[in-house]
Amino acid sequence: MKAVLGLSLALALTAQTACAQAPADPIAVLVKQLELDKYKATIKGLTQFGDRRQGTARNRQALDWIEAQLKSYGCSNTERLQYQFTQPAPGEPAPKRAPGIASGGAGGPPGQGGSTLFGNRIPTGVNTDPLRQPDERLRALNAEQTPVGTSLRENVYCTKVGSTHPEEMYLVSAHMDGIGFGEAANDDGSGTALVMELARIFSMPGVETDRSIRFVLWNNEETGLNGAAAYVEQRKDLQGIESPKGSGKYPEPRWLGMIQHDMMMYDHGMPIPKVDADGKTIYVSPPEQRLEADVNIEYQSVSKQADGSARLAWAFRAANDKYATHYPAAVGFHMTNTDSTPFMDLVPSISLRENERGQQIGAGWNPNWHQPTDVYANYSDKDFLLGLNAAQTTLAGVAQLAGVRIKK
Repeated sequence: MKAVLGLSLALALTAQTACAQAPADPIAVLVKQLELDKYKATIKGLTQFGDRRQGTARNRQALDWIEAQLKSYGCSNTERLQYQFTQPAPGEPAPKRAPGIASGGAGGPPGQGGSTLFGNRIPTGVNTDPLRQPDERLRALNAEQTPVGTSLRENVYCTKVGSTHPEEMYLVSAHMDGIGFGEAANDDGSGTALVMELARIFSMPGVETDRSIRFVLWNNEETGLNGAAAYVEQRKDLQGIESPKGSGKYPEPRWLGMIQHDMMMYDHGMPIPKVDADGKTIYVSPPEQRLEADVNIEYQSVSKQADGSARLAWAFRAANDKYATHYPAAVGFHMTNTDSTPFMDLVPSISLRENERGQQIGAGWNPNWHQPTDVYANYSDKDFLLGLNAAQTTLAGVAQLAGVRIKK
């Protein structure tokens, strides 16, 4: 009996020693570097530039600030991609939109990516009246409008160069421009801050990846995905080309996957009926983040890369299951009207959002969308935490795919 007990104790001690010596999961270590206060501080920093409307001085100042932040994180190889954009005069035709699902794709209404609107709805639109912004300081900050005519625009990005396969790359992105005469805190300060936080963590000393990761902040999303479309047009044929030859450097590594982030924080649920002072039934958004809130991971089922995009989406769902702390993820196949659209026929592409773009955001589930109310002060920690969970999801998913490790 004593011999059996002795053997059991020895086995237990051996198991404990093995556990103590087992290397820490590098993904879990990096996910713990994501902190709510840092995420909120980055969003707050972006709001100092108001709605960051494309073509304005505040947009250019925001680009400079983002670039300086990326460099301060150690992501020092920041670059800009320049392109020309034409702002039509009032009454003139709008500029050509990026290619996408123009007819609803799978049979849904136009612009919804194939999904069908249902349930209670609130009308959506873009606020164009600066006087609807009650904050005089913010109204003055957002006073400059986009100049009419053709002028230069820029995207900004930096790259984590892979140690083993620098010629292959994942794109992690969000759009930094906004509209509506607010602060664009959610649309898309929440996505921009997410990408910046991931750039910070992957740039920490000792963090290495087998494959490259590029962190991109698009411009001109609100005018029709023009910044992302310009990147595709200028860079798609440069993929995987070593330059200079023999240098081991790849200015545009071959795209393995594209992960976009757009509006990450507000999942309060379907509008609910309320009787106003005149006895009329109106629909309003619930005041609190709903208990069923989740991170929506979408791909487009009718794209040429649908199979690969579906696999990418489910890989991110698995990463959320294992590493996210508060909110789960849901996978859908109606990705539309987002900066991953210009990429979706060329490379597996997904979009992370607070709601499904078509049937939920399109039905008015977020009353701050493109409105003066999209300001930092209108979101609670529960809202910010949803964005942080999306950051955990993407960090874990990309870390697995790119092959992360931490050198001591």
